[in-house]
Amino acid sequence: MEIAAKRRNWTREDLILAFNLYCRTPFGRIHTRNPAIISLAKEIGRTPSAVSWKLANFARLDPTLAQRSVKGASHGSKEEVRIWEEFQDNWEQLTFESQMAGEKVSALAAEFEAKDFPVGESKEAIVRIRVNQSFFRSAILAAYQDTCCITGINLPELLSASHIVPWKVDVKNRTNPQNGLCLNALHDRAFDRGLITITDNYKVKLSKRIKRVVNTSFQKMMNEFDGADIRLPSHFLPSQEFLHYHRENIFQS
Repeated sequence: MEIAAKRRNWTREDLILAFNLYCRTPFGRIHTRNPAIISLAKEIGRTPSAVSWKLANFARLDPTLAQRSVKGASHGSKEEVRIWEEFQDNWEQLTFESQMAGEKVSALAAEFEAKDFPVGESKEAIVRIRVNQSFFRSAILAAYQDTCCITGINLPELLSASHIVPWKVDVKNRTNPQNGLCLNALHDRAFDRGLITITDNYKVKLSKRIKRVVNTSFQKMMNEFDGADIRLPSHFLPSQEFLHYHRENIFQS
């Protein structure tokens, strides 16, 4: 039974924490029994119902859900729209800010010792990279329900959050879930090296280099998915702009 918290306005920090959790939560798990929602509610002094409803409000702004005729809450606030737009303008910065606003992550970052950092790299830079990479993986696996979008493999230990536009190329979109795919380790490496790509209608396309490899097992493993539709995420559909970049600048046709 929930204990009602005193009604108060949502602060910007509350909202960026809620949006951060929205990104890391599979759409079907936005409910009051979700342990992550219960934990955030306790952290910010609200009820699980209030946090769950706020996540549903963010869902109404997600264009992927609108395309698939899946509805979030029917009403929301201007503040939610503002937070959504802030993230779209600079995912890298807002991800780090929202991650560090969480007590658990802040405490973890504070425990890092100097010996953990490469020579020549600042503690702040390495903490930012580690924290943001952790968020990106969580967001991608949540969007794809812990399943490789090409093969259907659903063992998290074998899955990677693959960047469509490489990490070093587009700083602002490093943690944008629309700049990611959930792939198994082999297809992640092939995608990163430009040996496979995804078309504008979300189909797998193999490079001619893969087709020339003389290895029956490998050919069977790769050719089986040539031209196949990928499994689309529950939210944060891969950006057409990012996929176009990958085909034009990374894919080895």
